[in-house]
Amino acid sequence: MSEEREQKNQVFGSPTNQVDPRVPSITMADKVKSDFGLDIPVEIAPIPSCGKVYPAGHALSGRETIEIKAMTAREEDILTSRALLKKGTVISELIKSCVIDKTINPSDLLSGDRNALMVAIRITGYGQEYDAEIECSECNVKSPQQFDLSALPIKHLEIEPVSPGINSFEFLLPSSKKTVRFKFMNGRDEEEILATQEKQKKLGMNSETSITTSLLYSILSIDGIDDRSKIAGFVRMMPARDSLALRNYMKNNEPGITMKQETVCPSCGHSEEVTMPIGVSFLWPSSDR
Repeated sequence: MSEEREQKNQVFGSPTNQVDPRVPSITMADKVKSDFGLDIPVEIAPIPSCGKVYPAGHALSGRETIEIKAMTAREEDILTSRALLKKGTVISELIKSCVIDKTINPSDLLSGDRNALMVAIRITGYGQEYDAEIECSECNVKSPQQFDLSALPIKHLEIEPVSPGINSFEFLLPSSKKTVRFKFMNGRDEEEILATQEKQKKLGMNSETSITTSLLYSILSIDGIDDRSKIAGFVRMMPARDSLALRNYMKNNEPGITMKQETVCPSCGHSEEVTMPIGVSFLWPSSDR
């Protein structure tokens, strides 16, 4: 292994209590490698946004890939943490634990970039095969299907932000003719939405507001007006045609990983492209795999 790779692997472990700067610190990864000859590999993961939305000086600015370490039992502890599951921050903590550059805050990453990293990390831990049960749209029979995670296509960001390094894009609403500036949601937005939904459940509030919620988190301004209360009022009264057009534009242009694959029903032979379901077993496969 090259000296460069050995230096990268040193970030895997926790620092020792050694405080003398003249004495090199020994990481947990170093000790395990010395004791057992076990070396944790470093892999390259894609960044679908190509770093276009991160400001100059950010670790991902202008970058299409990032280095991650392979999953270990330490990351399995993260996946089973009840506290993290309750807070809805499991994915952020998993990414934080696996990225080599510790200056990167997973909550700041676009959702599409996070999803790509999640898939890449999952591959390093449990392999590229993912089993899920799919219901055939032709005969309605459910059957086990195997997905190849390494074959999922990457959807890169093709549209340009209003300014380089800023997560801000423009769209002209077809009905009201208003110019909307919007952003693609990031990990922090996802966590806030999840936390709000959990609070509403505890209070017995089961109102479905997924469309308006996503629009409120995405829209930055409307015809230059960025007052959040005014934007909220506009979103609630937005013509359905405008709402649909904006959501389709964001969906069609959002960078990420395309979670779809062609499947064949073993019961009737029907072939179709299906969206890969993300269940508990995606990041925590059954023990009999």
